Order: sequence, then C-alpha cells, then structure tokens
Amino acid sequence: MDSITPRRNGRLAGVGLAAAAAFILLAAPTQLRSASAVEAGQFTSSVNLVEVYASVLDAAGQPVRGLRQEDFEVIEDGERQSIAAFTAGDFPLTVAIALDHSFSMAGPPLAAMKHATRSFLGALRPADEIIVLGISSQVDVVATPRQARTEQMTAVDALTAWGTTTLHDAILAAFDSVDGSRGRRALVILSDGDDRYSEASAAEATARARRSNVMVYPVALGRMRPPLFAELATLTGGRSYHARELQGLDQTMTAIAEQLREQYLIGYSPVRAPVSGANEWRSIEVRVKKPGVSVRARDGYYVR
Repeated sequence: MDSITPRRNGRLAGVGLAAAAAFILLAAPTQLRSASAVEAGQFTSSVNLVEVYASVLDAAGQPVRGLRQEDFEVIEDGERQSIAAFTAGDFPLTVAIALDHSFSMAGPPLAAMKHATRSFLGALRPADEIIVLGISSQVDVVATPRQARTEQMTAVDALTAWGTTTLHDAILAAFDSVDGSRGRRALVILSDGDDRYSEASAAEATARARRSNVMVYPVALGRMRPPLFAELATLTGGRSYHARELQGLDQTMTAIAEQLREQYLIGYSPVRAPVSGANEWRSIEVRVKKPGVSVRARDGYYVR
C-alpha cells in the first residue's frame, strides 16, 4: 500500500493518487457552470446553472423512482428557483471508501467491515471509479481505480489491524482523492469514529466538506455514532448510518450503493446573480411534491 500525508491546507502529498487524476465523470453538483442541455447526466451549453444531485427515499428508506421535473421544487436563500434542466437515472460515479483498520477495529469488526465492503464493491456498476483508502496511524491507498474489481476486493481482504485512527486526516485525504474529478462524487467512511492523533481537527473536516462537491456516507460501527458523522452527511447531501450490530452491516452498505445508483440531477439558474469577486455561501433546499418521502441533497454552495 502507498501512504499519503494530508497537509493542513487539504492538499495531498506523497504517492499513490496518480490514478485519481484520471477519473472521467460528470459535472460538479455545487458550482455555477455553463449549461442548459442534458446528455448522459451532464449539462452542457451557455447558461450558468447550479447543479444538484438529490436522493429521494420513501418511509422505508428505499429510493423513489419515476419522479418528474414538475415533482421537484428548489429554494435558494428563501427564493423559489426555476428548474432549467432535469434528468433521472444511474449516473457514473467516483467513490472513495475509507476503511478504519486500526487496532480498535481488530477482530469481528474488521472482518465484518471487509465483508461488507466486498458487498458494496459488488453492488456498484463496473464503470464506477473506486479508490479504497486505509485508516490507521497513516492514510494508505489500498486500491486504485485502475485495478480490476476483484483485485480491489483482494486488497481489502488483506487489511490487518494496525495503529491508531487518524480519522480526520483520512477524511481530508479522501476528499482530495475525488473532489478534483468532474461529476458525481461520494465518500463512504467505515469507522468506530474514535479519532486518535490526527493533525487535522473535526472542524477542519467539516469545513472541507462544505467546500467540496462530494456526498458523504459515514457508517459508525459500535456503540457510538460521533456527531461529526451526521454533520458531514447533512452538509453534503449524503446520509449517516449507525451499525450497532455487525450482522446488519452488509445490508447497510448495499443500501448506500442503491441510493448512489438512483439519484436525480437538477439544474437551475439562480434568480440572484453572483456578486463579482465575492466568496458567498448560498443555501439550497430541494423539495418533492409527494407525501411520505424525504429528500437528501447538499444544503448549499459557495459562489466564488
């Protein structure tokens, strides 16, 4: 495995991420872009759009399919927006999977995590790009997107318990491994959530999440779910999970894969034009005009 060292400014130093630069994906979901038409999930043309990926779940937590543009409503800073582009379906994906294999995960938790990760990898599409990171006393590249899926699974199986949990550092490294790519990006974290000896703080991790274009799906293993996990999911439009019983971990990971496969891509041109030179935060709320469903989308974006 290649080790990587996250610097405090969120950049990566070291080796092992050359493959991450080769990701070919879709448009970033939280930046103003030039766009007006939809082709294979990507907006392209000449009007500035904000692009948002949304997951819609029913009361049982299952993806809701078959919704149309008129079923959605987007509110930015309290103002209703006009949806200019819309598509639904299974879009290509880049996902980083950060696996805690520190000493605190030794034994059944590590075995269950490796088995569930195999299930998750098997549930993704062959075209999806995957990078696997290991969390211990350092952050390691366990598998790269250039490896075959079977090779990635073998690399996960080879993980052993070692070191402490530099969780915050790993979160920054994981963001860097996918955030520079175009298109739909996600980060899945499996950990007991107990950070040890990271250079970065929890506040730095949440600040990085707010600046990113990455949906975060943290899975807490064991008795406690750290507040950081719920905050990361809320900021980015992902969802946090608490796997108190290891027997349900496979089902949790399969549910995450299903949510990532079934999303809606919404584009709108903001009513209020950006202020030149400003670094402005704008809140977003995505609503669905259908009873009994919940919507998960990131809560805003920066206009740079």
